[in-house]
Amino acid sequence: MKRRTDDRILSTVLVSPPRERRGRRHARKDAAKSLIAGAIAEQKALGRAYARELQAEQNAAEFLPRSGESGPAALRTPGRLRLPRHQDTSATLAGAYPFLAEGGTGSEGVFVGQDLYSGSSFVYDPWVLYSRGMITAPNVVIAGIVGAGKSSLAKSLYTRSIPFGRRVYVPGDPKGEHTAVAEAVGGKAIALGHGMATRLNPLDEGHRPADLDDTEWRAQLAARRRDLLGALAETVLERRLTPLEHTALDVALEDTVRSSDVPVLPMVVDRLLSPTARADPASRLTEDGRLAGHALRRLVAGDLAGLFDGPSTVRFDPTLPMVSLDLSRVSENATLISVLMTCASAWMESALLDPTGGQRWVIYDEAWRLMAHPALLRRMDAHWRLARHYGIANMLIFHKLSDLDNVGDQGSAMRALASSLLANAETRIVYRQESDQLGSAAAALGLTGTEEALLPTLGTGQGLWRIKHRSFVVQHQLHPAELALFDTAGRMHAQRPEHLENEDSTRGDGDR
Repeated sequence: MKRRTDDRILSTVLVSPPRERRGRRHARKDAAKSLIAGAIAEQKALGRAYARELQAEQNAAEFLPRSGESGPAALRTPGRLRLPRHQDTSATLAGAYPFLAEGGTGSEGVFVGQDLYSGSSFVYDPWVLYSRGMITAPNVVIAGIVGAGKSSLAKSLYTRSIPFGRRVYVPGDPKGEHTAVAEAVGGKAIALGHGMATRLNPLDEGHRPADLDDTEWRAQLAARRRDLLGALAETVLERRLTPLEHTALDVALEDTVRSSDVPVLPMVVDRLLSPTARADPASRLTEDGRLAGHALRRLVAGDLAGLFDGPSTVRFDPTLPMVSLDLSRVSENATLISVLMTCASAWMESALLDPTGGQRWVIYDEAWRLMAHPALLRRMDAHWRLARHYGIANMLIFHKLSDLDNVGDQGSAMRALASSLLANAETRIVYRQESDQLGSAAAALGLTGTEEALLPTLGTGQGLWRIKHRSFVVQHQLHPAELALFDTAGRMHAQRPEHLENEDSTRGDGDR
């Protein structure tokens, strides 16, 4: 019993700590309070010292009196300056806030005019911008209503590029507007039309690149002739050729080239409609190529005769600064325009394949007419896609962007090709548009609401330039000599006939 009691007592002593004396506990608490109070007092002392230093600094500062200083320093008061709000134009404020002005495209390139927002000169050169990485496609699209100044802008761009070593090619000029310009810059305008002595042989050899040997040149020439004949036949037939028709054309072309030093289109037509026994021993090509033969016969003996039925009387010289194909005399015949431009495109391709041919502008004026023909549209699309490879900059000129909606049916291949021309042009220049065209123009170009509202307010020669993701409003400027040369409304400003002027001069003031 005693042992148990001892065990309990022992366990209690081991578990419970000894009771601290009350005096020591109070002493410990007082020491903690003293430490805390000392820290607080130290912080207050530091605060008071900082306040005294701040007050001393303020006391040492000199302030203007409330009534202001007298003498030369009058009107200076310590109060808040209050001025009325100032409003001005962005052109004036650009001087105070220069960082709001667009930096432009640089100083290298062709002078165009004045940037209306920054007031600086505006220059443009697709080859320079491509070399800087600012654009990846050198093609240009210009759209604007009649009289807005888009034609003058196009002529300025390519004529001012000529001194920089660029050449110009107009594969189809339906209105003859570029003829005078070509002659003025030392180039040549080739005019074609019924009743003229000018002949154009689609099977001409054309320009031979300097780096091709005889074998490569023969292969390239044969391929170009074959593609050209197929495009001509498709244009007249208004459909794609069948495999049998392709074979008949190939055989007729090979037989013609083999039997003549200067092959011409009438020879190919004769061999399509009446193949020789050597070319067609089984007598099957007569039926296979009958429709293609009759389609090409229109170019030598039908309503399109007189232009392609003999050797060429003109020569395409790629070394000239400018060459233009004047189609103003055949503008009433859409099929003939397409055929002529197809032949001209073949001429151009032979020059473009020459690595020493240099850089060249290719101008497609009145584009809405040209894109109505599938064969020609496909050629244009190929030139646009290969622009960087050829070193060319294509320029497409519209009246309005809704003209693209007239190319083919909705969802058709032609409509897709026409839309791709716009997509492959990173420079879009929009001149004044009618109110009903704003929606289609904004949708096609991805314009903002501000840019869309700006279009109907643009004056003559003012255009909205969209260069990739950047926008400029530019006033095109012309030299007086350019203004006289580029005038497309000369007849509207022509002087009155002499007999009317004399009649007016004999009238009295009361008769006028």
